[in-house]
Order: sequence, then C-alpha cells, then structure tokens
Amino acid sequence: MNASSRHADIVIIGTGAGGGTLAHALRDSGARVLILERGDFLPQEPENWSPEAVFLRNRYKTAERWHDAAGGTFAPGVHYFVGGNTKVYGAALPRLRREDFGELAHEGGVSPAWPVTYDDLEPYYARAEAVYLVHGAPGDPTDPPRSGPYPFPPMPQDPYMAELTERLRDQGLHPAALPIGVDRRPGGRCIRCKTCDAFVCRVLAKGDADVCGVRPALERPNVELVTRAFARRLRTEPGGRRVVAVEVERDDERFDVHADTVVVACGAVNSAALLLRSAGGAHPHGLANSSGLVGRHYMVHNNSVLVAVHPTRRNDTVFQKTITVNDFYFGEIGFPYPMGNLQPIGKLQAAMLAADQPRVPEPVLRAVADRSVDWWVMSEDLPDPENRVTLAPDGGIRVHWTPNNLIAHERLMRAAKRMLRRADYPVLLSRRMGIATNSHQCGTLRFGHDPATSVLDPFCRAHDLANLYVVDGSFFPSSSAVNPALTIAAQALRVADHLRGPSAAPAPAAVTTVVPA
Repeated sequence: MNASSRHADIVIIGTGAGGGTLAHALRDSGARVLILERGDFLPQEPENWSPEAVFLRNRYKTAERWHDAAGGTFAPGVHYFVGGNTKVYGAALPRLRREDFGELAHEGGVSPAWPVTYDDLEPYYARAEAVYLVHGAPGDPTDPPRSGPYPFPPMPQDPYMAELTERLRDQGLHPAALPIGVDRRPGGRCIRCKTCDAFVCRVLAKGDADVCGVRPALERPNVELVTRAFARRLRTEPGGRRVVAVEVERDDERFDVHADTVVVACGAVNSAALLLRSAGGAHPHGLANSSGLVGRHYMVHNNSVLVAVHPTRRNDTVFQKTITVNDFYFGEIGFPYPMGNLQPIGKLQAAMLAADQPRVPEPVLRAVADRSVDWWVMSEDLPDPENRVTLAPDGGIRVHWTPNNLIAHERLMRAAKRMLRRADYPVLLSRRMGIATNSHQCGTLRFGHDPATSVLDPFCRAHDLANLYVVDGSFFPSSSAVNPALTIAAQALRVADHLRGPSAAPAPAAVTTVVPA
C-alpha cells in the first residue's frame, strides 16, 4: 500500500453484500474510494468443490473462536475473503415482504416497524437484482409488488424437483421459484452443479459480492482495494463528531487511513465489535453508542434443517435450490401469527452429513443423501436487547444469544413435515441450528429516526457522527423470515445515491458485467 492510498474520499471497510455493493455503486461517482478487506481473494482451486475440504476440514472458515455468554467458545460461520460470506452463500436473493417493513405481532412478541417502507426500497431491490444476476419469476402469494420483471427467468428444475413441485401444488400449496443469483445468462458461467450452496464457485458463476461488486468496481481508476487489512479501531477528532482515521493492521505494519467519509461493512457482529473497540474520549462506551444500543438486538433467524428421505426413490437432482414455499409465512388456520419460510438447501452429499454425524458409517450416509430432499426451515427471531455482541476480556468477540419466538418455529416445522409426509416421504430427520449458524446475522446497529432508540439514521449514518455510515445487516430493526442479502444490497445502493448527493444522477440499473478471473 503506497502513501497516496492512505487518504481517500470514502473508505469502505468490508467487501460483503453491503461493502461490495456500495463500492460497485460508487465506482462512477468520481470519488476516490478505498476498500479495506481483512482477508484476501479466495483462490480458484479444486477444493472449492470438495465436500471433504469444505465441510470436514473447514478450509474456508475462519479459525477464529468467538465466546458465548456461558464462557465457552464456538467456531463462527464466517469467511474472511473478498466478498465475505457471499462467497459461500446459497445465492438466494428474495425481497422482504411488504408487511415485514411494518410492525408485526408474533406469537413470541412484536417485530418493530422499519424507518423506511417497502416502496422506499423497491427501486433499489430492482437495481440489486440486476447487479446480482437474479433469476426468478412471479408466483409466490406473499410476493410484494414489483416495478418490473426479474432480470432473468427462473432457474430450470431437475425432473425430481419438478415432480415434487407438482405434488406440493396438489396439496393446495403454492411453491414458487426461489430467486437465485447466478450467471445463467446465455453464454453465462453457471453449470448447475451440486456445489453451489455453502461452497465456493470455482468458475465464478455465483452472484457474490466479489464477482458482481468488487471486481467491476476495481476496473475504475478511482477505486482501490487493500487486502489483508484489518481495521483495528476508528479514531475521531477531539470533539468526537467526526471519524478522522481508521487504524489498520496489515501483515506486520500498523498505519492510519484517513477519509472524508468512513463506511463500516464488516457484518453485524464485527461492525458492532469495531465500534466497541473504538471507545475513548467523547465516546467512552464505544463509537456511536450514546443510545447504549451498539451490539444489542442481535438476530440470526431461527433455523432448522429438515431432511426428507424416501427409502426407494433416488434423488438425482443436481441443482436443488429452485423453489420456495411461503404458504405459512404469515401463519395458518388456528395460528394467526407469522411462521416463516421453507426453501431447499443445496443437495446433501455424504461428506456433508459426515461433518455432523462422524460416527455413522459412510455407506449409510451415502444411502441417505442419495434418497433425500433437503430443506431449510427459517423463522423470524425477534429483536431482544439482551441478545447482543460485546467484547470479551481478551479483546475477542462475545455473543450473547438466546433464541426466541420458538413456538412459531415449531409450528413451521410441523407444517413442513406434514407437507412432506403428504408428498410421500416416510422418513423425516430434523435438527435446529445453534449459535454458530450465523450467516444471517443482523440487527446490532439498528437504524431509525430517534437517536435514543437507534444507532443509525434511515440512510445508515450514525446519529452521533457526521461522517460514519454502517452498511451491512447491522441496520436491520427486525430480521423477517427470508434471506437478508438482497435487502442489504438494496440499502447499500440507496446509501450510495445518498452519498453521491441530491444533484447526482442515480447510478444506472445495468446488469453486472462479470469480470474474468
């Protein structure tokens, strides 16, 4: 990193769905944009598609350990590379439902209203879908209204999944195309493989924040990326109203980066930790923490895996993640509360099961995987101020998390099992995920109008500082019950227009051009 790189108009810390999208949106703004990423580019290598490497050896997960509230430690599901966790996500990119932006009564409590509406975010959803190459189609009864069609048609279904879809429709359900971000354009890179969800795409066909966000941004001379650059803390001027420097550790060097505007996009846990580490002077309890809410209201969804097995029917599906079932999203007869979302996960393989069941013989695991259809059962967890991120005595991260709203999640699991039994699956295996399954982390720096009850304003600027923004899942006041990545990207585009200023034309909604490796 040269001396001229140590000052920029805008510094973005992190390259995931928030930071990577923001860099993409600002590439033609004329601003000097410097991106800091604690990891490096993830290599294209045979191990990208190896279940043994990914699930048994955890090749791409951080070796970092986080603390829990009981004093133990756990291995978080985070990945420190350019693109962040989007390098291994399943590329499911649904929009929140319109109702998710308002106050919703749940069996376990209340999900609060957002300071923006669906209509405020809708044009940015459309732009984000173009950036991330989203393939989809109308048909979900809970879908919010759209200003235009999906950028690309839905992912094609293998015969097995097409038949299952019809069996679900025969029950009166409404399975619909799951919006997926991959490069299935004519001549595109996607080959529809089993190694998409939870794997790295070796051919760069996944719509991730590296390929669709950062790499196109780096084609512009005003955008620079510095990898292996860990943001240790933010320093403010004496009055505490502006950030003046980012203290960076890179290899064996420590230095300051100065910027007129600083955007934190490290993920809900690490962004909160960075602000807490930056305590001092005018901010003794952490930066932007006059409300006392930095790190609080941590949410990750209530998640379970449901494996449905037919002993004699093989599932030869290659790309399983093609449908979603939202008939129970807002409840069912006899339960007038939201329940959540059902969607397949990437096709299970024996080595993936072995990571969870190491004592079961491999032939048994292979027999199960060959005959299963595999589902993610996802319900909203509610914002609780006691579910929070703090700093451990050793300076590491501590996550205090107790799941809530579980009655709704149990109702959804029962509905999913009933659905699959009626579809002729006699064997149903399920397990609820724990604290380490945190790929949908959000809520630790919630946005809102009132500085007493929120950390950020509706454009994700910290109430307490004039030039500090946070653009990742931290800003969510509630978690909804769908994957958060598209909403993070849409808000990043909205923040980019805000940073460009009222006189600047919004960035065009052109479809991403994938940059060759």
